[in-house]
Amino acid sequence: MKGAARTPPKQATLVDTEALAAPGAKTRKEKAERKKKRAAAAEASRSEAKLLSIAPRTGPLSMPLKSLDKRLGPRLVSTLNKKGLRRLGDILFLLPRCYEDRRRLCTIAELEPGQRGVTVGVVRAADFVPGRGGKRMFRAVVADRSGSIAATYFNAGPWLKSRFTVGKRIVLSGEVRATMSGREMAHPELESAEDIESSSVHFNRIVPIYPGFERAEQRSFRDLAALVGEKYANALEDPLPADLRARMELMGLPDALRYIHFPPGEADLEALDTHQSDAHRRLAFDELFFLQLGMALKRQGVKAEEGISFDVSPARLDKARAALPFQLTDAQARVVQEIARDMARPEPMNRLVQGDVGSGKTAVAMISALIALQQGYQVAVMAPTEILAEQHERNFRKVMEPLGYRVGLLSAAGTAKSKRERRDAVARGDIHLAVGTHALIQEDVAFQRLGLVVIDEQHRFGVLQRHTLMSKGPKPDVLVMTATPIPRTLAMTLYGDLDLSVIDQLPPGRTPIATRVFNDKQRARVYESMAVELAKGHQAYVVYPLVEESEKLDLQDATQGVEKLRQVFPQARVGLLHGRMKGEEKDAVMEAFREKQLDLLVCTTVVEVGVDVPNASVMVVEHAERFGLSQLHQLRGRVGRGAAASYCFLIAGAARSWESTERLGVMERSSDGFVIAEKDLEIRGPGEFLGTRQSGLPELAVANLARDGDLLSMAQGEARRILTQDPALKAREHQGLVKALEERWEGRLALARVG
Repeated sequence: MKGAARTPPKQATLVDTEALAAPGAKTRKEKAERKKKRAAAAEASRSEAKLLSIAPRTGPLSMPLKSLDKRLGPRLVSTLNKKGLRRLGDILFLLPRCYEDRRRLCTIAELEPGQRGVTVGVVRAADFVPGRGGKRMFRAVVADRSGSIAATYFNAGPWLKSRFTVGKRIVLSGEVRATMSGREMAHPELESAEDIESSSVHFNRIVPIYPGFERAEQRSFRDLAALVGEKYANALEDPLPADLRARMELMGLPDALRYIHFPPGEADLEALDTHQSDAHRRLAFDELFFLQLGMALKRQGVKAEEGISFDVSPARLDKARAALPFQLTDAQARVVQEIARDMARPEPMNRLVQGDVGSGKTAVAMISALIALQQGYQVAVMAPTEILAEQHERNFRKVMEPLGYRVGLLSAAGTAKSKRERRDAVARGDIHLAVGTHALIQEDVAFQRLGLVVIDEQHRFGVLQRHTLMSKGPKPDVLVMTATPIPRTLAMTLYGDLDLSVIDQLPPGRTPIATRVFNDKQRARVYESMAVELAKGHQAYVVYPLVEESEKLDLQDATQGVEKLRQVFPQARVGLLHGRMKGEEKDAVMEAFREKQLDLLVCTTVVEVGVDVPNASVMVVEHAERFGLSQLHQLRGRVGRGAAASYCFLIAGAARSWESTERLGVMERSSDGFVIAEKDLEIRGPGEFLGTRQSGLPELAVANLARDGDLLSMAQGEARRILTQDPALKAREHQGLVKALEERWEGRLALARVG
């Protein structure tokens, strides 16, 4: 993490996302390298105002900005108010998104075409001139002793002329290009050079560039940040105990913040820009440590609660296993043993079972359910869609009803009378295992003796929904399942308080799925392959990202796709399935496809999870670049469920980016969901997996889960070590931790354990 000091570069640069794109690269490899660097810089720029949530709410830094003895301009005050920056601490915790190297400014003659540069010159001329197509453009000529450069703006307003007053000395920053008439910067950023000779915060140093502020506002915000940092940073209480900081070799928090806002002259520019300096490392550890400390407290609280101690004797387990018409894989048997140990303990089970598509999580859930049912308890199984809930009901009924257990479906479908009768049967205990969607958590649904809650595809539910279902029983055991492989670092973040089981083996007989990426012009080849499979009597899915045509997005939609495919395959029976259809309609279409009454099913991502049609051998995804890798992997898992060779064809739109090309290439190269999930996290960040709405957890602004796995492991180890020594955090040296936890989690700890 620690970067060595570097010699100031000859070429002054603005280290921003665009700055890292060298226009001269021609090969695919060079473009890929540039893109990776730009992605790293983009990751660094995501901080926006996310650190505001941990700015202190007490002490000097909680004072309003108006308490400063410095007058703030009305324009700056307006911008600060819009961003919710109202306290001194808010300024200190808004991190720069990038840095501009002004340790040595270039002369105009030193600016190199194809590179970004920063220079200082005097405005010699500035006015609107005729441009292409009869439109006016603004052109200013800026010069120094070594030469001159033009600054050009297209579609510029009249206000721009006042920014280029003839004779005024200004700083220009932008990409330099060579033209017939000399050097030029198109739409450069500019700033006054009033105090360039003085030892100011704006020149002769590495200068911070802040997110969300226009170039004209950077100077005044930088002045404000310097004032707050100089006068108040030392008032910030460091919440981490001194021995922990020493052990981890971490900077103090006040020093880290001052370093980030105004780095010393010898600082490593690249480390700063990618948020990997020692100062950024301190803040990243801070985020991860308090996240893990909160999760460890919840984990500790769960272990202290009194739950149900189930009988998991060998006889009971053997009876449960015997109900399944197949042998468990070694991985399934291992996970069943882990669950059985949890269910035998007196405290509530809180376990996540993670397994790739088709690994057999449902079978594990069935055995867990039978352990609870044999002891007279009820079981609730919640699924995200009615299609998946109905499939679960069918599968559980086949296993449970021959043993005398009644399975019932609670969903939004059906008459009011039938729904009321099912609810009453659950409340009386006549329905032993209730399967449902969100209908399970309605206020009027009650259980007589709920002992086990199984939540399938948990990422589709919000924290409150899961918490509500758990509250319908006296501390029931909870089994959370997901077919979305989650990278280790993300699992530690999302589920630091859950025990984790992984089913890392597929049952025998699962057919490998050949995956190919095609562009729109190669569609005929896809249709030829589909025709071959349909001729064999197999079925196919065609997935679209939209239901109906959107004017804003140039995507093919499912409703138009049905008509097109009926023309391409006139002999085929084509059906349509999407989330806007009524429950009865969806049931009818899915049943027809399952019973081979339809050959082609055109659908949206409503089929993403759990749908099991063994005869389907082709999955076609239109506009595949619009989907996340993990979502594509889920869709691919809908085929290959039978004995026939299966295929997944990803059709990408013409406007796909380098990033989407890279992502789709991963799908061709790998069928391992965990490899794919790691790559998805690396390319797209944790947004697909980790959202505050779903997780109830604080956001991460500096820490990068794709990069900081080792730091996360250390943070988790330190958090658990402290709680082992001081479970209630009563020690004097831990009071700063308690205060910081309260501020950063804001009551969300109560929900974290069901996340």
